[in-house]
Amino acid sequence: MKFQIAVAARLLAALAVTLGLTQPAVAAEPPRYFQPDPAGTPAYMLPDPLVSAAGDKISTSAEWNAQRRPEVLELFRQHVYGRVPATAWEQAFRLVHEDRNAMQGAATLRQIAIDISSGGKSLTINLSLFIPNGATAPVPAFLLICNRSPDNIDPTRQKKSEFWPAEEGIARGYAMAAFYNDDVAPDKKDGHNRGIHGLLNRGQTAPDNWGTLAGWAWGASRCLDYLVQDSAIAADRVAVIGHSRGGKTALWAAAEDQRFALACSNDSGCGGAGLFRHRTKEKETIAAINRGFPHWFNTTFKTYNGREESLPVDQHMLLALIAPRAVAVGSAAEDLWADPRGEYLSVVHARPVYQLFGFDALGATPAMPPIGEPLHGDRAHYHIREGKHNLTLVDWTAYWDFADKVFAHGRR
Repeated sequence: MKFQIAVAARLLAALAVTLGLTQPAVAAEPPRYFQPDPAGTPAYMLPDPLVSAAGDKISTSAEWNAQRRPEVLELFRQHVYGRVPATAWEQAFRLVHEDRNAMQGAATLRQIAIDISSGGKSLTINLSLFIPNGATAPVPAFLLICNRSPDNIDPTRQKKSEFWPAEEGIARGYAMAAFYNDDVAPDKKDGHNRGIHGLLNRGQTAPDNWGTLAGWAWGASRCLDYLVQDSAIAADRVAVIGHSRGGKTALWAAAEDQRFALACSNDSGCGGAGLFRHRTKEKETIAAINRGFPHWFNTTFKTYNGREESLPVDQHMLLALIAPRAVAVGSAAEDLWADPRGEYLSVVHARPVYQLFGFDALGATPAMPPIGEPLHGDRAHYHIREGKHNLTLVDWTAYWDFADKVFAHGRR
């Protein structure tokens, strides 16, 4: 009898599908994972972020902050990004334009000119800021370092790009800010003579002079100077975000400036989130990035071409400099040049420093999450999506979801 009932039930279900009353069950696609390292990928050993140059073991957050963090920061200045010169400068903010009915009334647009002057010369960083209307308290903000054409951050919104989906950010209750990196320093091989470098270098040619990435990071901090004094912005909940060279810059900006509460680094690869020592045939190396973009880093960094293992730091230590603040890294499955696995492993190996502060980061597993399934850890995030080298709405959504957790921010 039970068998007959079961057969009848299956027949009725099949008839319902045939008549279009129900849809046939579709088997779930198995999760897809990023490919393993190819055979022959060399083994490597990373420098320990919790062992000082003198060989002391760092075991508390107080020891990290007082001893090891300044030491690691200085190593990155000396060997990779360079240091900001001590030249005096002045800053002023000008509200160039305000529209309280932007985005069909959803937001207020403020366009701010940030004037930097020194020694009788000056430059202006143009900051665009959309703030959600109707907020009853200061809102968290995302600051984009735009390394693409200004059309991607069009404040008029006549042109819209997934690179800066301002409308979607506003709908989620985030202020959306952006500046064009060339306002600070031109992305040119002779750029050290122009922009902020031409303004502040005053002829200095030391091997640890700041590179262009450090100049852009400095510019992000000047935008933050404005954001923290705007009463509409939650000063303790500002995230800095960038893609590719902008993603490298976002990490260095957050390492240098501890006012940034979250750093989001998208497809940043070599010199960003990717481990230098994780070497595959497809990824960008120190030698390759220095050939293509010699102005991004200091002169000393070029002495490590083909000598990754001799560098006294690696990028897990850059991420560790952001602790206990939050860090988010995103990759694309087809972006082998940026080394997705090396980007993920940087977050994994930053964990010991986060643990000093009571945060478990991504946990102990070295296994990457499935493609398309973001991993929102404890003050650390990683995701890898389908597709190529780009900053997309999928990436932004993953960062906003993580920021909701970090900032205890609910959707509007």
